[in-house]
Amino acid sequence: MSTSMRVVELVRFGAADTAFATRDLPRPTPGPGQVLVRVLATSVNPLDLQTRRGDYRDQVPLPAVIGNDASGVVVETGPGAGDFEPGDEVWYLAPIFAGQGTYAEFHVVDQALVARKPAQLSHVEAAALALVGVTVWEALVERAGVRAGERVLVHGGAGGVGSIAVQVASALGAEVVTTARARDHEFVTELGADIAIDFSAGDYVPQVRALGGVDVVLDTVGGDTLARSPEVLADRGRVVSIVDIPEPQNLLAAWGVNATYHFLFVSPGRAKLEALGKLVDQGKLRPVLGAVLPLADIAQAHTLLEGGTVGGRPRGKIAIAVTDPARSAALRGNRFG
Repeated sequence: MSTSMRVVELVRFGAADTAFATRDLPRPTPGPGQVLVRVLATSVNPLDLQTRRGDYRDQVPLPAVIGNDASGVVVETGPGAGDFEPGDEVWYLAPIFAGQGTYAEFHVVDQALVARKPAQLSHVEAAALALVGVTVWEALVERAGVRAGERVLVHGGAGGVGSIAVQVASALGAEVVTTARARDHEFVTELGADIAIDFSAGDYVPQVRALGGVDVVLDTVGGDTLARSPEVLADRGRVVSIVDIPEPQNLLAAWGVNATYHFLFVSPGRAKLEALGKLVDQGKLRPVLGAVLPLADIAQAHTLLEGGTVGGRPRGKIAIAVTDPARSAALRGNRFG
């Protein structure tokens, strides 16, 4: 087997079309408690865009292989990594800002972060679900503690995180309200939203307040959306924001409704993946793929996610097929596809 692998490196901060270079690097070797995974698919997330632009340059010295979603096949295990064996199909969220990322043909990860891939998902689908799914599970279940019968407002229900949040909130038995453009209302309703509000047609706050407010707000937008969350909260409501906060927030209104705020920077973990996998198996959760591109087209994928193409940003996630058939054969043939 070849001792090298192909990666896409971030070589400079800035525009997508000049930021990346495709290179061959030595394959990593798994250490104690780790597994080496042949990455068959990854995906592009807003975190990747921020990293490429230089928002986290202190945490990401260049050159760097970025990316955090992965689905693939275990090819080697390190000492003490007895949970998996070569040939196992797995998916995971890699640690953020910790070592090599997943824009690569091979990746080493601690086995404690890895789960077996749901049989109903392709590798591309699993990779598209990993980061957003773990984010949503942590936000709605571990932080907000959503209960059946509560009302949840998901901002951006047609987006990568929002499309998963709508499904998970519905699976938890909540009444789901989401903001989305009118053209996406049928789509988010099919995902499980009970009420869709066109945020581009006017102020969404009066419409939500007319419902009696909501118990939980999931903020995927930030800015004014976060600032106005107390205006739609019922008493003792909860807000979970997954967005960077560029400026101070006035929380006086939140005090008035006894609100609880959670600011979430996601952490990986097998238990969250397994919980999501159960929803997949039950037919209550499916990843939404807006586009699938090859690893060589990472720059195009970044541009697409930024909405810089004709037609704008697609619904759901942009996934990356890492290993093409010819390259896979050169790596001793992957029979898992």
